[in-house]
Amino acid sequence: MLVKPAMFKYTRGKGERLKGIMSTKHRPVSSEAKKVTTHVLKAMKQEGEKISMLTAYDFSMAKIVDAAGIDVILVGDSASNVMAGHETTLPITLNEMIYHAASVIRGVKNALVVVDLPFGSYQGNSKEALSSAIRIMKESGAHAVKLEGGKEVQESVERIISAGIPVMGHLGLTPQSIYKFGTYAVRAKGDEEAEKLKTDALLLEAAGCFAIVLEKVPADLAEEVSKSLSIPVIGIGAGGGVDGQVLVLHDMLGINQDFSPRFLRRYHSLFDEIQGAVKNYIQDVKTQDFPNEGEQY
Repeated sequence: MLVKPAMFKYTRGKGERLKGIMSTKHRPVSSEAKKVTTHVLKAMKQEGEKISMLTAYDFSMAKIVDAAGIDVILVGDSASNVMAGHETTLPITLNEMIYHAASVIRGVKNALVVVDLPFGSYQGNSKEALSSAIRIMKESGAHAVKLEGGKEVQESVERIISAGIPVMGHLGLTPQSIYKFGTYAVRAKGDEEAEKLKTDALLLEAAGCFAIVLEKVPADLAEEVSKSLSIPVIGIGAGGGVDGQVLVLHDMLGINQDFSPRFLRRYHSLFDEIQGAVKNYIQDVKTQDFPNEGEQY
């Protein structure tokens, strides 16, 4: 459940991130930290402070999101959809993910930046998985990587973590496996798949993951998984009983209007605002209202 804005008093110091001080005078863990790290996220779970996470793919948007006080920025392979216009996340390459990640890093001062390992860069080959993760960390300056799957990717997770690279897991609906499942429907509704998800979550924690994303699974199951783990569980379409939430920035801002799942709350309608501004610009150019005398040399 979202906390109403009225419950917070916001303060901003010069050059500091937005700080939310709860009316109970309890200072959130995130406001005490100079920079969000994997350690801070674990402390937030322990203190019951929800974790906020959004995607970003470029410098300008990342700078805005970071300055707003977001805890985690995910450079998601959803860039394949919202930035490149592909139908699925599968086409985006490792080089393209590194480009997006490096752009985001240059705009971020406080948030933890996590980068998706793209399809084909880690599945079935733990050595290739490590090589891909190292490239992301060295070439972009990112703070962690994320990959989809449970037992199937255990060896890759362990190998990456053994090199000192933090790993975020991802269970439930795994978009990189869309052709395997053939649908974006809710996952783990049946007992067998639910048990596998719970087992995989414990396995990923034991392997050393610092957090797990649960996508599009029943809320009761997601809450049960969250309570069974000491690491944070971030939900997307997984109810409010988990430790945090993540959405795709272009979806929640209403830039992308072609995607309307039940779990999506739109906080703005930027598609309409941007289109309106462009139409006004076109009109001013056509009527020679722009530029006026004060807008030229």
